[in-house]
Amino acid sequence: MNHFFRGALLLLACSSGLAGAQLSSPLGTAPASKPSSESGSGATPPVPHVAGQGPGVHSPLSPFAPLAARADVVAWSVLTDIKTQIQNRRIVPVYTPAVAALNQKTQRLQGFMVPLGPGEQQRHFLLASVPPTCAFCTPGGPESMVEVRTREPVKYSLNAVVVEGKFHVLQNDPYGLYYRITEAVGVK
Repeated sequence: MNHFFRGALLLLACSSGLAGAQLSSPLGTAPASKPSSESGSGATPPVPHVAGQGPGVHSPLSPFAPLAARADVVAWSVLTDIKTQIQNRRIVPVYTPAVAALNQKTQRLQGFMVPLGPGEQQRHFLLASVPPTCAFCTPGGPESMVEVRTREPVKYSLNAVVVEGKFHVLQNDPYGLYYRITEAVGVK
């Protein structure tokens, strides 16, 4: 894995309010969990969202227009509609049935490129729900970004792009990512 990608993921962890820890990495000593009265399974209740997590907020000061609605792409509101919980001292996503149904199927996504390496042509980047406003900050939590790996390079753009490929809902990504799209191609 290249250094740019690791740096972007470290920034992801820092922007989510868990400085020094990746979302799927073991947390420090966790307090003993109490059994949940709702499920009766002893599951840990959902983790409340912390500052920096969420679907991303489009800054009114951004020089870039927010995403225009498109019927041919998965809506970010679907991807960001998740909860988290602690399992085995890790913060893990709890996906809705709508999100789980997207797994391993060809999907289209629209978003803003967050390059993970230099160059005008990108084969590996993050796609975010809102445009980045800082070169050193991620625009939201892991639920508002998708790792993209393309078949052929996609030209970097400050404007929104659309990609299509095989969508993966990640269960235990070592870098704390929730979503990935592979074999992607740029779509007009």
